[in-house]
Amino acid sequence: MKIARLFRENMETYGFVSEDKVLTRESMTSQTGIPIPQSIKDFLFDGWYDEIKKSSQLNYNERLSDFKFLPPIPNPSKIICLAFNYKDHAKEQNLIPPDEPAIVIKPRSTLNGATSDIICPSFVSKLDYEIELAVIVGRNCKNISEKEAKEVVFGYMILNDASSRDIQAKDKQFTRAKGFDTFAPCGPWITTADEIPDPQNLKMVTKVNGVVRQNSSTSNMFLKVYSIVSMLTSVMTLEKGDIISTGTPAGVMLNKPDAVFLRDGDKIQMEIEGLGKLENTVRFV
Repeated sequence: MKIARLFRENMETYGFVSEDKVLTRESMTSQTGIPIPQSIKDFLFDGWYDEIKKSSQLNYNERLSDFKFLPPIPNPSKIICLAFNYKDHAKEQNLIPPDEPAIVIKPRSTLNGATSDIICPSFVSKLDYEIELAVIVGRNCKNISEKEAKEVVFGYMILNDASSRDIQAKDKQFTRAKGFDTFAPCGPWITTADEIPDPQNLKMVTKVNGVVRQNSSTSNMFLKVYSIVSMLTSVMTLEKGDIISTGTPAGVMLNKPDAVFLRDGDKIQMEIEGLGKLENTVRFV
């Protein structure tokens, strides 16, 4: 199932997506008689989703093009991003991938829609992109095994871990460089885990103004999805709705002598197999 958070005519909603059609929360209620909650987190993680998906012959009766995409999860307790977790990216940086998750916590105010502008302050001079497979945690968990981690993953989406490389170099760490408002376009929807039988074999492509910049696969991850989830739970309690962004492959501009960083008006398209596309425009202000 694909579940999107949507906006139309000054009203927020959410719903199931099938090709170019959508079944909204309001239509779910009218068609099933089940009083669906307003909060998408309540719907996804408190039993309502499991109840609705049992229903047969639901009518997807609205056009997806009539809506704007919002970040699928509006208020996660944590956005956890991994660094240097792709073998090809680590190689281009002359690094060895860490054997435990090297992480940064990205503030939830960075979350941005799948087609919304990335708003970058004019004092940033080296804005970069990072296509990443993001994991949506489905239930609270602590100290779980890799086998148990598979059952904890609710679904997946795309996340662009946008980063200011000049600030990253100045600070010698990641938080401020990755923490600007709008620096985490994501979505366009959550694809449930049952539709992605192997998260370690998904093609991923980034284009800037139509030119391919990243062309890789989740098979190049060093630490794999279920291992990441398990390892993180040895450190912190993961909570339902948390987002884990699992690192980026080769092709970013970091430390490249001929780097071409993002400019005002650049159009970034990111696609991960089976998960849809992000299409965002860069705006410097």
